[in-house]
Amino acid sequence: MLDIGASNLDLVRSIYANWERGDFSRSDWADPDIEFVLADGPEPGRWRGVAAMAKAWSQRLSPFDDYRTTGHDYRMLDEERILVFVAHSGRGKSSGLEVADLGDLGQPAALFHMRDRRVTRLVVYTSRDRAFDDLGLEG
Repeated sequence: MLDIGASNLDLVRSIYANWERGDFSRSDWADPDIEFVLADGPEPGRWRGVAAMAKAWSQRLSPFDDYRTTGHDYRMLDEERILVFVAHSGRGKSSGLEVADLGDLGQPAALFHMRDRRVTRLVVYTSRDRAFDDLGLEG
């Protein structure tokens, strides 16, 4: 029998393998009705569906050159939820500033909700403390 949690973890790791190379073009991992949430940061919001997620992601990343996100710590909360602590890199197109130099908001995180080997909800946090608060976890 396939371990659902391990299978979901493998899927999330494969998503980050692309994002670590700066490739945000794939969405075959997303449920067609995915809920995409930017929980905090400069422009928080909530979108539904793959096309809306792609547009929101594109707008969020458009001010940067060579933007990448790397998963550092993957935590299985249960078989359907995976919390990932991440680091971002890239440069502002107009400012030339490195993403890492834009301020210390805490370690970013992303929460993946999974069902049937698809991501049904993706919540992006600028700070893992906010993720912990939302999830009722201790840091």
